[in-house]
Amino acid sequence: MAHSGKPLAYKRLLLKLSGEALMGKRPAGIDIAVVDGLASDISEAVAAGYEIAVVVGGGNIFRGLAGAAKGMERATADYMGMLATVMNALALHSALENAKTPARVMSAIPMPTVCESYIRPKALHHMEAGRVVIFAAGTGNPFFTTDTAATLRAIEMGCDVVAKATQVDGVYDADPRKVPGAKRFDRLSYSEVLSRDLKVMDGAAIALARDNGLPVIVFSIEEAGNLLKVLRGEGRVTVIEGSA
Repeated sequence: MAHSGKPLAYKRLLLKLSGEALMGKRPAGIDIAVVDGLASDISEAVAAGYEIAVVVGGGNIFRGLAGAAKGMERATADYMGMLATVMNALALHSALENAKTPARVMSAIPMPTVCESYIRPKALHHMEAGRVVIFAAGTGNPFFTTDTAATLRAIEMGCDVVAKATQVDGVYDADPRKVPGAKRFDRLSYSEVLSRDLKVMDGAAIALARDNGLPVIVFSIEEAGNLLKVLRGEGRVTVIEGSA
């Protein structure tokens, strides 16, 4: 969906980053140059007047489902995945501070020597003060993905939208990097995403967004500066909301 220079009507947003977005071309881990680029994009949007919270996954370090598939007890594997998100959040926090953009990491699992514990009024205060709030450790509970955590935190923070950053410019009916003829969607309803099993976010996250009337936009984070372009109505996105 290419907009004609018309800014999207969103002031406060929750940016959902996958852990894989932080590893660049590496097979795993954190590519600091890539994290610095993401921080630059976020800093540009903050400077333009947007209020931003972030949830980052941990799949570049450890993925709970993968651990469980190899025989690890699922809850333990998920807690390990939550700890991986804290590492990613700290890396992004450092990059934002280096970019002169104030930020705070707030964890659903208390670890006071490392970062702040998540307390909703405090998180709201940080956002209102112009700080980027990076939510770590998912919901603090096993069996929930960081997609669900992102949707939950967006609702709690009164965000206007969840912005899901991916490696492609929207939602397709197949991976366009593997299927050249994959169909791209400009707009989708929540029910279409669920019925088509489009794998944009997990079903619980989409259902939570639907039940709370929270739009989801999907865009590519691969191009430098694309977050601000999207918010200004200059980028390609897929919009997921009530009706198609």
